[in-house]
Amino acid sequence: MSAQGLEVIDHTVQLTHEWINELKDRLDWTSARDALRMLRTTLHAIRDHLDTGESAHLAAQLPLLIRGMYYEGWMPKSTPIHSRKAKDFIATIEASVGDVLDYRGPEDIEAVFRVINNKISRGEVMDIRSNLPHDIRALWPEP
Repeated sequence: MSAQGLEVIDHTVQLTHEWINELKDRLDWTSARDALRMLRTTLHAIRDHLDTGESAHLAAQLPLLIRGMYYEGWMPKSTPIHSRKAKDFIATIEASVGDVLDYRGPEDIEAVFRVINNKISRGEVMDIRSNLPHDIRALWPEP
C-alpha cells in the first residue's frame, strides 16, 4: 500500500519511469529528462496527425502521467494537421529536441516508435500507423 494511500498515482509514476527508462536505454542517452522531452515531443507530433477519435484511442493506452503530457497544449480543432511529409514531421520534432547533445535524427524518433510498439497493444499501433500519412508511417516500424 502507498504511504499516502494513492496507489493510482504511485502506479502511474512507476509506469512513466518504465517508459522513460526504456526510451533512454534504446536511445543510449545519458539524460532521462531529455528522453522524456523526446517522448513528449514525438507523441505530440503523432497526436497532431491523428483525428480526435484515433488520438483518444491512443491516449487511453498511455500511463496517466504520459497521457496528461500527450494532451498538453492540444487544440483538437487544429488537427489533424495537413502536412503529409516525413521531413516536416521530423522538423517539428527537431525544433524541440534538436539542441539535445545526444540527438542523432530520425533513428531517435524510431526509438520512440519502438517503445510505443512495446508498450501498447499491437492492434492500436496498427490503427495509429494506418491513420498516419504514408510518408510518416514509413518512419514507424511495424510492431
